[in-house]
Amino acid sequence: MATAEQVKTLIKSHFDSDPDRFSTIALQIAAHEARQGHSDVANEIRIIIDHAKNKPVRITFHRELEDLVLETEPHNRFNELVVSDSLKNRIQRILREYQQQHKLKKHGIGHRRKLLLAGPPGTGKTMTASIIAKQLSLPFYTILMDKLVTKYMGETSAKLRQIFDLIDRQKGVYLFDEFDAIGAERGLENDVGEMRRVLNAFLQFIEHDKSDSLIVAATNNLTLLDQALFRRFDDVLHYKLPTLKEATLLIDNRIGTFKGEFSSEKIAKKAIKLSQGEIAQACDDAIKETILSDKQKVTEELILAMLKDRTDAYGNRVK
Repeated sequence: MATAEQVKTLIKSHFDSDPDRFSTIALQIAAHEARQGHSDVANEIRIIIDHAKNKPVRITFHRELEDLVLETEPHNRFNELVVSDSLKNRIQRILREYQQQHKLKKHGIGHRRKLLLAGPPGTGKTMTASIIAKQLSLPFYTILMDKLVTKYMGETSAKLRQIFDLIDRQKGVYLFDEFDAIGAERGLENDVGEMRRVLNAFLQFIEHDKSDSLIVAATNNLTLLDQALFRRFDDVLHYKLPTLKEATLLIDNRIGTFKGEFSSEKIAKKAIKLSQGEIAQACDDAIKETILSDKQKVTEELILAMLKDRTDAYGNRVK
């Protein structure tokens, strides 16, 4: 049993945001419990502490960035990503270079850490950024570009500077989603002076960035981006709608043990114009409907109906 003094110290260290002191006292309590013969309790305390130490550090953002930077827990794993083998290999290369960056630094070579991901919505760009964060045990932050260019019009460049200061201060994976909101080619007819200044500021910030963070920009339309951006990134990854083989694999993986007596390839042929995200959502909807209907397996008719819902919702026409 913890002493009164230990309990008070635990409470004080919590409200003082002193995790090291908190862990020290908790381990002292675990040691005391072990001496009393309560080995199960002692082990549970140690496991909790070890798990907490291995989790990415969560930070409190400055008030001016609270509504621009979203921190989420990365949960996606590499085997969930359904893309081409060549794209998987390139992502693996990014991970390997980061994990063995010390070898490259001995030869004065840097690892890939500024990435541009391009492709249609739902093809795995955001999932890739999350996977990178998960695989490297780094916190995952999303920069809300729509708010950056709407709510803060006129002071966007200043906000970008604060974001890059955060990138330098707090190591993590930073996803600039909907990147074409600021990355559109300079000189387009619908371009405005403010956005040209924002793009110029971004180009300057990313070129001079020497942080330990990984910067990931995602766009649905690569052709809109200013050509000057490309040389600022270490790698450009292209995402596409799934092939028949990839769609079949995705259906099998997503439905899993709920799969009934039907051909996944046959179903995939009906989903050939849908993205990975749309197919996954259709599979999830079919599983939920199966559970709520007190049935054991997803039927062919049900999964086809859910795919049709997705097709109609996104305005596609699957033949």
